[in-house]
Amino acid sequence: MNKNTQYILCAALIAAVIGLVLLFSQNRKQKEDIAAMEEMMAFEKEQLEDEYENLALQYDGYNFNISNDSLVQELAQEKQRVQDLLEELRITKATDGKKIAALKKELATLRTVMQQYVAQIDSLNRENKQIKQENREVREQYQAVSAQNQTLTEEKTRLTEVVSRAAMMEVTGFQMTPLNKRDKSTSRFSQIQKLQFNFTVAKNVTAQPGDKTVYMQLRRPDSDLMLKSESNTFSFEGSRQPYSLKKDFEYEGEAVSMVLYWPVEEILQEGMYTAEFFIDGNMVGSFVFTLK
Repeated sequence: MNKNTQYILCAALIAAVIGLVLLFSQNRKQKEDIAAMEEMMAFEKEQLEDEYENLALQYDGYNFNISNDSLVQELAQEKQRVQDLLEELRITKATDGKKIAALKKELATLRTVMQQYVAQIDSLNRENKQIKQENREVREQYQAVSAQNQTLTEEKTRLTEVVSRAAMMEVTGFQMTPLNKRDKSTSRFSQIQKLQFNFTVAKNVTAQPGDKTVYMQLRRPDSDLMLKSESNTFSFEGSRQPYSLKKDFEYEGEAVSMVLYWPVEEILQEGMYTAEFFIDGNMVGSFVFTLK
C-alpha cells in the first residue's frame, strides 16, 4: 500500500469518527429537548388542573349565598360539568397536546359562564338587599304608625273617660238624721224609728238631662245590705244589684235636693253604716255615718 492510499484511508477514518461524534451529540440534544418539552407540558397540565379545581371551589362558595332554587340548580349543573372535565383532564396524558389545548379552550368558556353567573348573583344580592332595606323601612313605619295609633287610642280613651266623668252626676251634701215615732230628730238610739237621708244631686250642665232615678244601698256595720225586698234591683256594671231605697226625679242640669226615708223594721246595730248612691249605672257618691 502506497503512501497516498494510507492518507486517504486515514482521512476517511477521521471523517467517520467525527460523523459519529456529531450524530451522537445531535441525538442527545434531541432527547434533552423532548424531555424539556414533556416537562413543560406536564407543568402546563398541572396548572390547568389547578385552574379547574379553583373554578369548582368558586361554584361551592356561591351555592351558600343564593336563595333562588332555579339558579342553585343551574350552578350545580355547571359545577358538575367542571368536575367531569377535571376528571377527563386528569386521565389525559401530558403529551396529548391536542386534548390539553381543547380542555384549555373549554376552561375559558367555563370562566365566561361563571362571570355571567357572578353578575346575575350580584344583581340578585343587590335586589335582596334593597328588598330587605325596604321591608325594614316598612316595618319601622308600621311600628311608628302603630305606636302613634296606640297613643291616639290611649288619648281618645283618656278623653272619653274625662268626658264621661265630667258628664257623671254627683251626690253631695249628705246628711243622716235619726227620727223618733213623731218624726222628730232624736239622739237616743233606743227611740230611733226612722232614718232620714238628705242629699243633693249637684249641678252639672254636661250631664244628660231627663227623667232619672237615684238608687241607694244602705249597709250595716257588718257590711250586710239592708233591704225591704229582694226583688228591688237595678243595673250596675253589667249585672243586677239590689238596692235599699230609690227616688225618681227630673234633672235639667241644675242642683236637685232630695230626701229618702228608711223605716226601721229591724234591730239596728250600733256602729258605722255606709250609704252609696247610683245614677245612670254609675256610683255617684259614698258616705258613712254612725249610730250609737
